[in-house]
Amino acid sequence: MAGRKVCIVGVGKIARDQHVPAIDASPDWELAATVSRQGSVEGVPTFRDFDVMLAERDDIEVVSLCLPPQPRFQYARKALKAGRHVMLEKPPGQTLAEVHHLQRLAAEAGVTLFATWHSRMGKGVAGAKAHLAGKEVTGGRITWKEDVRHWHPGQDWVFEPGGMGVFDPGINALSILTEILPKPVHVLRADLDFPNGRQTPIAARIEFSRGVAMELDWLQTGPQTWDIEIETADGSHVVLRSGGNELWIDGERKPVADIEEYPALYARMADLVSEGRSDVDLSPLVHVADAMTLGRRNIVEPFAF
Repeated sequence: MAGRKVCIVGVGKIARDQHVPAIDASPDWELAATVSRQGSVEGVPTFRDFDVMLAERDDIEVVSLCLPPQPRFQYARKALKAGRHVMLEKPPGQTLAEVHHLQRLAAEAGVTLFATWHSRMGKGVAGAKAHLAGKEVTGGRITWKEDVRHWHPGQDWVFEPGGMGVFDPGINALSILTEILPKPVHVLRADLDFPNGRQTPIAARIEFSRGVAMELDWLQTGPQTWDIEIETADGSHVVLRSGGNELWIDGERKPVADIEEYPALYARMADLVSEGRSDVDLSPLVHVADAMTLGRRNIVEPFAF
């Protein structure tokens, strides 16, 4: 039996590296079309105009939006109004209000809206959440340092309003944090480093309640660092490394899940569509918005790709 037909909008690095392979490997899905100004996928019909795709391909049930957050709202709005289920790459939108509006549209149309957080599907995340359940968190540290030139080569949109800067990767850590903690935390203060002439930060230091601290840096070369450490009142020490894919508890490495992040996202989407439900958790985006609101702005040296 053929899977549900899906259209990818935005054929860039994340679509090629993650979405296309996940769809191709899944019995639940068939990549039936793409929409992109320049990119394409071999053997798959390509549209340059999203409105034309919606008009001509009423057989496509699901639209997976992989383009940057700045234009994403208008595409999602059109897809929902056309009665299509929608997957949103992270972050789900430029603002909270945008995504709240999309939630209302999805409910009115009776279709599924899935705000995906791929790092929540990290292989060790479920195990960390299970271990921390019912415990009192007394402290924690998030260290998320990577090379923007490697992951976003020449992509100036990340430094434009709505691009989120270093919070583009940092929101991955926040998606894990908000998933595994038994009780929520909130931002107390933040320091944000903006390159001279750029509109979004390239580094940040954030302090949360419950003794949780976060350090973000988008200029780290060599090995990349994606670590979360959590301490609890009973002396337990939980560490997630490699973006949530390695789990260590009290110094011992633990077994983790087998399924990769993006295949897990598409399996989740298949379940949501079948069950007629949506999944839109905005708590990671709330932390970003709060950090931007409370953050002290520091101007640092200019950045160029």
